[in-house]
Amino acid sequence: MTPTTATGFNDPTAQRLEAIATGAEPEVVGPLLADALHDPRWKGCDVALISGGKSNLTYRVACDAGEVVLRRPPLGHILPTAHDMVREHRVLGALEGTAVPVPRVLHHGGADSELGAPFYVMERVVGHVCRNALPAGYADAPEGRAAIGEALVDVLAELHTVDPAAVGLEDFGRPAGFMERQLRRWSEQWEASKAHELPALDALREGLVRTLPPQRAEAIVHGDYRRDNTVLHPTAPGRIVAVLDWEMSTLGDPFTDLGALLAFWSEAADDAVLAAARIVAPVTAAEGFPTRSQVIERYAVQTGFDVTDADWYQAFAFFKLAVVCQGIAARAAGGAMLGSGFDDAQRLVAPLVDAGRHLLA
Repeated sequence: MTPTTATGFNDPTAQRLEAIATGAEPEVVGPLLADALHDPRWKGCDVALISGGKSNLTYRVACDAGEVVLRRPPLGHILPTAHDMVREHRVLGALEGTAVPVPRVLHHGGADSELGAPFYVMERVVGHVCRNALPAGYADAPEGRAAIGEALVDVLAELHTVDPAAVGLEDFGRPAGFMERQLRRWSEQWEASKAHELPALDALREGLVRTLPPQRAEAIVHGDYRRDNTVLHPTAPGRIVAVLDWEMSTLGDPFTDLGALLAFWSEAADDAVLAAARIVAPVTAAEGFPTRSQVIERYAVQTGFDVTDADWYQAFAFFKLAVVCQGIAARAAGGAMLGSGFDDAQRLVAPLVDAGRHLLA
């Protein structure tokens, strides 16, 4: 079994490299890295866009000196805070050395760099990014799949129990009123990107506002925590070697991460509404993976948090995903997205809304 290179983000074909370098041309990246990494061999590098990425663009950069990964914002118009390279760079550096596994950042460049956009370069992490299926021969037994599920919960719990002040992130966000701002932000995003009226989404939004629970905890929030934003150890299924895609990280309500994990989680016993809202393949429906209730229970034990409102946060995650899918569809229609995997974005909006309303009922 050959390990995959864990540099892909948010796409069913994230392990396939395309021989294009739009946004990170080799003649620009090579001299830049030769200077930043103090090795002239980078001047002759190859750059390949990793297929996928509905947010920041991710590239593999390779030469005789080795391989690294470069991240930069997408091409075209984006929300000014949606793809903040400085935030990603800062949180990765802060979490290095904690129990939360993150890639090591090697260099950060600003908007005035030769690349013409803010970016950072991080180490290549070898392992498995599993979106549509587990690799052949990997975690074939239920015990291995159980270990993966438990590790996903445990790493999230480790993140949420890091003291922000202890790692220099005490000013990384504003936890007070976090969910009110989240509801407002994603409502505004919906209004900005919707292709047509969708009364069911408006009803879901109103239901979330009406039943907003009290904030019970504050923590470093990943913002998009799920299976395919983690890298599994090449040979040991119970270990996660890196958590990726920190562009939405901040200080806030940790249950947003739990809700997102649950929204991406599948079970064999899912009803038709939840099955229709699956945005990724139902890998966790296989025998051995914990159920959502077991995920919630393990998270509560590991963190000591009151998880009374887990269903509300999962419903919010479905609302957010519906808005994200609409935004992806709008940007793809405008030609601002590179890669594949965008065709189903518009189709998923209504099923995601139905799933959110189902949980609030």
